[in-house]
Amino acid sequence: MPRILITDYEFESISQEQAVADANGVELVRADCRTEDDVLKAAADADGLIVQYAPITERVITGLPRLKAVSRYGVGVDGVDVQAATERGVVVSNVPDYGVEDVSDHAIALALTLARGIPDLDRGVRSGQNLLESVKPLRRFSSQTFGVIGLGLIGAATAAKAKALGFRALGYDPLHTPGTTTKEGIQVVGFDELLAESDVVSLHVPLNRHTHHLINPRTLEQFKAGATIVNTCRGGVIDTEALVDALKNGRVRAAGLDVFEEEPLPLNSGLLDLDRVVLTPHTAWYTEESSDELKRRTAENVVDACLGRRPRNIVNPEVLDLGQDK
Repeated sequence: MPRILITDYEFESISQEQAVADANGVELVRADCRTEDDVLKAAADADGLIVQYAPITERVITGLPRLKAVSRYGVGVDGVDVQAATERGVVVSNVPDYGVEDVSDHAIALALTLARGIPDLDRGVRSGQNLLESVKPLRRFSSQTFGVIGLGLIGAATAAKAKALGFRALGYDPLHTPGTTTKEGIQVVGFDELLAESDVVSLHVPLNRHTHHLINPRTLEQFKAGATIVNTCRGGVIDTEALVDALKNGRVRAAGLDVFEEEPLPLNSGLLDLDRVVLTPHTAWYTEESSDELKRRTAENVVDACLGRRPRNIVNPEVLDLGQDK
């Protein structure tokens, strides 16, 4: 009987995962792993891993000779050494489309909250003041440009929703040619043009060596004066110190952030001292529907791989295409 270990999780239950395991005759166990050593100890006899945040490094992968598959709760796999897994014939899976509606809804919610000055107005009401002057000038959505960096499933959905609300929607993605239009009707432009023209910049890219600190002192200088930035992808895409400086000097008017370079956000972060910043704790992915789908499909991916079936989502399909060594 294949044995699958859940290395770590922050959900209230694992009923979805357990149902998948039971239906396929797989043993499911859980642990609370935070370090490489934790994983190596808990997963010594595991055929598959379900992972949330635990580090699945080259050392972990090479130290688990029975390992056939790693399945991550979520889209990003930056905590998994995919190259090492591929070299060892270990299938890596994710769930790239479970939160498309939820994350794009959250990105839009953050953008609109800031576009209408709601944080300042709310504070004013609570203190018995009318702070309308503090949020002027507010502008109609139809007079503004909403730029999306990254036109994958979530980015495309965000751009389409912004367009439906009346914004002029622009998109940038290295896989799309500037001057073309996406199937959602989004005009594709170059990176510099998007930054220069957008009143709202919403980030929807994976975190890798190309996107780490994509938003930095140099690129922040290219932003349209008074723009708002929204990030629901990965915290490392933004240089936090540079963003704090840009918010303080007014180059960037406001920020809506669901993800941070360090999570949870340190209580001494400069972001906490700024009024026009809305912060949420990496929860853009969450609805009851998305949570159930995420947990079920994460389990299905690793169970399928361990039982010799092709998972629905594979980050390194060449492992199966070439035939596993195990």
